[in-house]
Amino acid sequence: MLEVSEDVRAEIGDDEAESLLAGAHAPDAYDCTSCRQPGDSLREPTSTVLFVGEETAVLAFAHARCVPSQVVPVDEQQLRGAVESIGQGADAALPAQAVAPAPAVPEPAVEVRIPEPITAPPTAPPGQPQPAVLGVTCGIVLCGDTQHAALVVEPTGPVGRPGSALGEDEFLSLLTEHGFQIVQDVNQAPARPRAGWSVLMAMGQLHAILQPSATGGSAAWWQAHQPLQVTPGWRAAAARKSEVIMYAVPAGTIGRQPREDLLRIAMDRAAAHGLLAAGMLPLAGT
Repeated sequence: MLEVSEDVRAEIGDDEAESLLAGAHAPDAYDCTSCRQPGDSLREPTSTVLFVGEETAVLAFAHARCVPSQVVPVDEQQLRGAVESIGQGADAALPAQAVAPAPAVPEPAVEVRIPEPITAPPTAPPGQPQPAVLGVTCGIVLCGDTQHAALVVEPTGPVGRPGSALGEDEFLSLLTEHGFQIVQDVNQAPARPRAGWSVLMAMGQLHAILQPSATGGSAAWWQAHQPLQVTPGWRAAAARKSEVIMYAVPAGTIGRQPREDLLRIAMDRAAAHGLLAAGMLPLAGT
């Protein structure tokens, strides 16, 4: 009952992928790389998760209900350190050691490139679209009396539709077409967007925001350059409700705020001007 995504197959090759599917190299029992609970590839759908550094790769396994089969980029030194610790007889299972902990004090935001369908800033030369760059900030947002783990997504420049050179920023329009809502009051928790969107966590770190794939399942809409360490409070809030609110604003609306109270003020101001979109995304992994 093993699942091997096309991305994983492309990395490991068809022969190895077929061997895994035939059960030659896949363990019957494993510890899920996401929730760390025992799994059985003979009795329940199991995802192959390939952690890839610059020169090293580690294949891990996860419950398909926790995370889809995928390739996860990892810092090469972290991956080598994990492999060395495994070779020295560490007690933890291979999947749990595939990524070493990130620094204790993370950056307030991480910039990444957006895959299609949201790709080209209008400033790119015609016929040569360059991916837009996003800033992603993690924070706790109070909706009524309930604390929610939240992600605030803001591009560094205008985002147009693929192939468009009109210079119009359609970032929010692209998201509302997927079911995200324009927020009028941050105190009201948003509804879920179109099925297939989720926030991917693995081993307590933020890896990606997933969107529905045209071929079925999910694909990365946003992916961190390396796993993003989050605070224990944020992780606990996300795990408590198994969901995360994703907020999105056009470029230049919020910026990087050093404190959560200042972030909330900026979000309230954006909502008042109709510049804040949001959706409640289920949490994939832990």
